[in-house]
Amino acid sequence: MDQPPTFPEAGESRSPRALRDEARRVERERRQLLAEELAAPYDGVVTLAILLAAGLTRGQIEAQVARGAWHRLGRHTVAVRGQALAGRARWWHALWESGRHAALDGATALLAAGLKGWSERDIDVTVPNNARVRPIPGVRHHRLRQQAPTVGALRRTRPEVAAIRAAQWAVSDAEAATVLAMAVQQRLVSPGALLERWRRVGYSGRREFLDVVIEDICNGAESLGELDFARMCRARGLSEPSRQVLRTGPRGRASLDVFWDDEGVHVEIHGAHHYAGLTPVEDALRANDLAISGGDEIHLQVPVLGLRLFERRSALLDQVERALVEGRRRAARRSSTQ
Repeated sequence: MDQPPTFPEAGESRSPRALRDEARRVERERRQLLAEELAAPYDGVVTLAILLAAGLTRGQIEAQVARGAWHRLGRHTVAVRGQALAGRARWWHALWESGRHAALDGATALLAAGLKGWSERDIDVTVPNNARVRPIPGVRHHRLRQQAPTVGALRRTRPEVAAIRAAQWAVSDAEAATVLAMAVQQRLVSPGALLERWRRVGYSGRREFLDVVIEDICNGAESLGELDFARMCRARGLSEPSRQVLRTGPRGRASLDVFWDDEGVHVEIHGAHHYAGLTPVEDALRANDLAISGGDEIHLQVPVLGLRLFERRSALLDQVERALVEGRRRAARRSSTQ
């Protein structure tokens, strides 16, 4: 039968070994508390240099790593709360391991500035063109001959620069338009600052596309006034609208009203200021399906960014065509009953 544990009587001295074990335990706890305090501003990670500057030795740090209490994540980064990185710890790690001139950029810099509703696949980091950088899983390094000025302790490019680079590095035109629209709609960057920065960009693989998208986002009413929706209809083989009316509402929000009077079809084209990204394009497609099937006048919603993207433009013009066919059918039915 197992014997219950024994404890020293009051006043009984503890063995030297027990005292040493207790001292080691207290020291480990002290190191852990110190490391967690140092890592708190960085969401659980800290640099080797910070730990050394706080008085810990390399031997003590390696002992914590050997015990599995801490984890080395590259040459400079130490995780003190487990190996999985959360929050901004991933960004700190990416910067520290990429060199002292590295900066968060693109969509990552926008997220660090407060962008909401965007899912980050990889961390975008820019480094000087001649930098020696080791690959880091989950990090995309972009080499630049001249880096833009940075802001914040968590080094990142300014939002107007980051937004344009995010659009140029996007995997699709739809993603490029979305990140630009979201950055302006959420007021991370002003339309004027975005437009001014874009005009300073030299080469861009998306030059033609981004020219029109940035104009849509930054110059709502002016851009809609220049939108040749009638030409799009002609190219599709649709009848031209009876009239177009440009309206500018509060805070400069613009919309273009397009009418086919005989068919009873009204299309309202909204400027990019109305939307946070492209989700409303999908919402409009669903709402338009319902509008075509009910009511006397058919009222369709068309986000201007949807017209800039071929697949969505085709789907939206499909709905205009269906609306015109349905409008003529209803008009003929009304005539026959009069």
